[in-house]
Amino acid sequence: MLVVLLVIAVVLTLLVAVHWYVWRRLVRDTTTGPGAARRAGTAAVIVLPLLTVGAFTTGRADVPFWLKQTFAWPGYLWLAVLLYLTLALAVGEAVRPLLRRALDRRAARRPAASGGPPAAGAVADAPPADGPSAAEAAAEAAPPGDTAASWDGQPPVSADSSGGALRSGGAVPPGDAGLVPSAGSPRAAQPSPSGSDQATAVGTVAGETPGRTVGLTGGRASEAADVSGTPVAADVSPEGGRPAGAMSRRLFVARVVGGAAAAAAAGTVGYGTYGVLRGPSVKRVTVPLARLARAAHGYRIAVVSDIHIGPVLGRAHTQRIVDAINATQPDLVAVVGDLVDGSVADLGSAAEPLAGLRARDGSFFVTGNHEYFSGADAWVGHVRELGLTPLRNDRVEIGGFDLAGVDDVAGEREGQGPDFTRALGDRDRARAAVLLAHQPVVIHEAVRHGVDLQLSGHTHGGQLWPANYLADMANPTLAGLERYGDTQLYVSRGAGAWGPPVRVGAPSDITVVELASRDA
Repeated sequence: MLVVLLVIAVVLTLLVAVHWYVWRRLVRDTTTGPGAARRAGTAAVIVLPLLTVGAFTTGRADVPFWLKQTFAWPGYLWLAVLLYLTLALAVGEAVRPLLRRALDRRAARRPAASGGPPAAGAVADAPPADGPSAAEAAAEAAPPGDTAASWDGQPPVSADSSGGALRSGGAVPPGDAGLVPSAGSPRAAQPSPSGSDQATAVGTVAGETPGRTVGLTGGRASEAADVSGTPVAADVSPEGGRPAGAMSRRLFVARVVGGAAAAAAAGTVGYGTYGVLRGPSVKRVTVPLARLARAAHGYRIAVVSDIHIGPVLGRAHTQRIVDAINATQPDLVAVVGDLVDGSVADLGSAAEPLAGLRARDGSFFVTGNHEYFSGADAWVGHVRELGLTPLRNDRVEIGGFDLAGVDDVAGEREGQGPDFTRALGDRDRARAAVLLAHQPVVIHEAVRHGVDLQLSGHTHGGQLWPANYLADMANPTLAGLERYGDTQLYVSRGAGAWGPPVRVGAPSDITVVELASRDA
């Protein structure tokens, strides 16, 4: 129990950390401050993981099925989006400094003579910190006065009310703020076209109100007023220090990287969802068996696993799979576990299209681990009513080979695990044997009992890249055909999806396995 609680604590801590990271990069860094956009993003980062938790908890709880469906779609999909959003943002960490450096180089190439603030909507040269700059904070804290904000980040300077001399300090009267070169800066030393002093240019202009500061929009005194002496309004934002409509490089980079990450995640999940809802593709594999009778050469088994009928994938999903199997005209259908994610009461009707499976020698079923989450005995009885033959540690003779099936290893908790001795112990070893077993991990038992071919599922091929690397470490074979001594193992990627109805890098499939005799 302590281990379970520890695992839960680690998972919850990881989820909180990942959501904080996503909020920081996608919400905080891309907004300019408290506002509707930040509030909406924060609310989404709080609500969406709660839906995910709700999807997992209601999935196996005794609650109305409509409630399970309500949580399942958004909750499971957000889990997939979160995965690829986090990966994309992590890649963006490497892109951020490169993009900032490129913007810095572009700004450095601007001719000094064309100085001045960028046009509205441009990217400002100076990246701001998360909060207001020091100059902005000083301007907001000082008493009202005649201060003009300096574009180059130096202390603000203003015109003296008595004679137009420049002085530091003071706040900018509303509507009078402007950008002027600070004392001692290179721009302050530039002479005006008339040769007059900068201080004279920014002081009282043509008899205008003393003490009124005129902002310089380009670092030149001649641009502070027109030829008639009328002051020119400075195009600056209310926050001060940046032109109205200008965007800092930091904000620009955050929005570019965040937008690209969101688009990549949405596109990946959207395409992966489309692949699942469209239905599985059909693969064809030829497997030669040394002991297969010549009469069974070319025998076709349609292998389908991990259909995962549930709150997300329902009756229409089952019907698509049945139609795809029937189109292959198989000799036998093998359903190798994880048929459902729910009870017969909730999903019995969604499984009914299985009654339409058509094969010369019938359809066979073995349990998967998910059947034991939902009541394996009830589902075994239901699939039998639909016309499928359950193989529970049992065997039947099919023409030139034996077909055996064992319960999933998850059944051991209920005393119903795989029993290879019962399924294969007394058979004629001169005949080829094909074994249906949900999990590939039992392959070593199959080798010991002289099985020629084991057909399995369970892995989903990883379902969501890069989870395939973890699934590959946990299973002897991730997907496809491999040989273990004299026994071959074929693992299907499955026809459905567990959790998020999304597959990335592991497309769903139905496999037609064609047996080949070496005597043919």
